[in-house]
Amino acid sequence: MELDKIDKKLLSLLQTDTKQTTKELSLLLNLSVTAVYERIKKMERLGIIQQYVALLNRSKINKGFVVFCHVKLVQHTREYIADFESEVVKLNEVLECFHVSGDYDYILKICVGNMEEYREFMITKLTTLNHIGSTHSSFMIGEVKNTTVFELA
Repeated sequence: MELDKIDKKLLSLLQTDTKQTTKELSLLLNLSVTAVYERIKKMERLGIIQQYVALLNRSKINKGFVVFCHVKLVQHTREYIADFESEVVKLNEVLECFHVSGDYDYILKICVGNMEEYREFMITKLTTLNHIGSTHSSFMIGEVKNTTVFELA
């Protein structure tokens, strides 16, 4: 599907605040409520809009200690990759996991309450996964940018 100017504006509005009603969106887009509703439903059907979520303030829920952990597997076999990926997705502390190129194979974004919780996570969960050769952790000092909004030019 080719997104037109109105679709892009609608997606921008939804990314900024998905709790807006179709009536509020229709006023902003100068469209009927039905037209806005149909556009949203079409983008949901096509998978352009995947889901609706609530973004939480990590510090308010005691998950403000953010760690980026680089993981290197002992080998790059299909079996080792599949095993690692199937296990890492089960770890609740891991918010994001990316298979990457370079010195390490994966980068994990991990959110916990503090250093002690991270140590416990490393000892009891992450390092118990099969096929991990080494890890390297970096700790967030401050957050410069964090957005979920894609610019659709």
